[in-house]
Parts: sequence; C-alpha cells; structure tokens
Amino acid sequence: MKKKALTIVLCILMVLGIVGCSQSDRASYNLSKEADNFNDIRQLTVMNCIQGDVLFQMTGRMSITADVEDNQLEVIVEDEKGKYKKHFIGLSDNVTYVVEDITEGNVSNYKYTLNFNPDMWIPVDVKTIKKGGLICGY
Repeated sequence: MKKKALTIVLCILMVLGIVGCSQSDRASYNLSKEADNFNDIRQLTVMNCIQGDVLFQMTGRMSITADVEDNQLEVIVEDEKGKYKKHFIGLSDNVTYVVEDITEGNVSNYKYTLNFNPDMWIPVDVKTIKKGGLICGY
C-alpha cells in the first residue's frame, strides 16, 4: 500500500513539474547558462538615455551580472588565452544597457573588444575670439 501511494505521489509531482516548466522557460535557462559559461558571444551596449548617446560597447564571451545593491554591472570576459578579466560598469537613472547574443555574427571567437564613444569622454569646446583684427580659435 505504501509503495502504491509513493508511486502515485511521484507521478503527480512529475506531471506538475512538466506542466510548470514551459518551453520558453527551458530555452531562457539554457541560453543564459550557455552565455554565462562563455560559450556565446555577446555585445553589451551602454547608453545615456538623456542625450541618446552610446557611451561604449563591449563584445566578446562574457558573463554579465546586474548588481542591484551597488547599482552596477559586473562583467567577466574570457580572452583568447582562456584568461578572465572582470569589469565594473556603473549605472544611474539615466544610463541603461542592452545585451545581445551575436554568436552567429562575424566576430572573433576569443578576442573581446571594448569601444568607447570619444565624444562622451573628450569634450571639445571651440571658442573664436577676435584679437587685434585676427581671428583665433582655441
């Protein structure tokens, strides 16, 4: 009798497990696991939402964790030598990010890149003044 009851309970749990886990849940879990194990190539784009500018992009094999307590992204990348490096990206109420899986794209399998938008870091303000009949710019 105990054996029969245990078998029925196990069957019910298996049915509930199958019903509760959708195909999209399994796909999402599997894709995240592959990316976090450095098997996929991702592109991370960080944007300034107020000005609409891309602050920088990072492409490569990476694991990305959103650290809500410190308001930052923690990005671990794998280089072509199988070594790992950790980067921190500070977030604010006007900075957001997008992560894309570009494994099938035309990118290097092992080298990661980090591209900064120079306009965001090296502001140039040109002023023209008139000095004794000459126009000077600086």
